[in-house]
Amino acid sequence: MTEDISYRRKPLTPEQRQARDATRRIEAEKAMRDHEAAQKAFYANKERLRAERLAREQTEAKG
Repeated sequence: MTEDISYRRKPLTPEQRQARDATRRIEAEKAMRDHEAAQKAFYANKERLRAERLAREQTEAKG
């Protein structure tokens, strides 16, 4: 088979590389913030549910 080289990318210029790296860094920071917010929400909900369960069990034990 012959190799089709028409699809190969051109090398990036230093400016293009800097722009790409800056974009990637911004996207990574946003992803980390989103992940941290999701983790905080998850654990807050987990603690709320735990407190509700413990209160329910305590009420059942008394009743």
